[in-house]
Amino acid sequence: MASAAEPLAGAVSPLSVTTEASAHDEGLSAFVSVRPRLFGIAYRMLGSAAEAEDIVQDVWVRWQTTNRRVIVNPTAYLATITTRLSINAATCARVRRETYVGPWLPEPVDTSDDPRLGAEREEALKLAVLVLLEKLPPAERAAYVLREAFDYSYCQIAEILRTVEANVRQLVSRARKHVEEGRRTTVSAAERERLFAAFLDAARRGDMAALEGLFAEDIISYSDGGGMVRAARIPVFGRERVAKFIAAVARHFYNGVMLARAEVNGQPAGLILRNGIVVALGTIDASEQGIHQIMWIMRPSKLAALSRSRQSTSGFYAT
Repeated sequence: MASAAEPLAGAVSPLSVTTEASAHDEGLSAFVSVRPRLFGIAYRMLGSAAEAEDIVQDVWVRWQTTNRRVIVNPTAYLATITTRLSINAATCARVRRETYVGPWLPEPVDTSDDPRLGAEREEALKLAVLVLLEKLPPAERAAYVLREAFDYSYCQIAEILRTVEANVRQLVSRARKHVEEGRRTTVSAAERERLFAAFLDAARRGDMAALEGLFAEDIISYSDGGGMVRAARIPVFGRERVAKFIAAVARHFYNGVMLARAEVNGQPAGLILRNGIVVALGTIDASEQGIHQIMWIMRPSKLAALSRSRQSTSGFYAT
């Protein structure tokens, strides 16, 4: 595969442009206009907003030193560099996460203002799907993200990945199969909202019977503390065990905190705050059988951005 610095074939002109008037301003404008897309690509590739920001910053530095006079399509060029850098970063991240303490979960991002996070579609954004994508080889993940979330053609993806179109089709097909096998048919947004509200209420009260009534028989609860805070280091399986686990920690977990509702990764979430700082985030995935997955994210570094971006306290209630 070509290096990140190699340009996309259709994005560079063979002709030089003699004028340099407003080159800096035009370069800045071109980058700013496409920045949400670049972040959306990098985030879906890495599952980390912090790492995605680093990629986007790296792309900006490279863009500043690029001879922009010969770039015909800045959007295509910048997306290509972002994708290739993200593939390299994803390869390194897979090695690091092999020694991660406890379950690794994606860093949540606030999508209240941009539900699609810079993409044409919401695909490859839900936390559960990002977990599934972690198991894909980086190039396969890139092909899936570009096709399913950003609606790139197979030909465009082939140019970005420096491969042939037939290979891209195989990459996307394998990735689709993996994702489809790993997720269930979800309920409507209204039903998910109902289940989530009922779950938050039952969890706060430590009501085992109510919790069991909401859960699918084979529910799994994941907790990501990253070794930085106290959290279950192995997933909890099964309706009764998960209900017992949540009921057992309720008194301690919800003591002296406040709860806010939020939208992260295109899905409802509950933010648990202590002294105005987000200390935990909980969200669910649900099917016709009930809530089949719970994700608790408690690693401070994965919650810092949500603490900074939270602007309103409407909807809070004391516990």
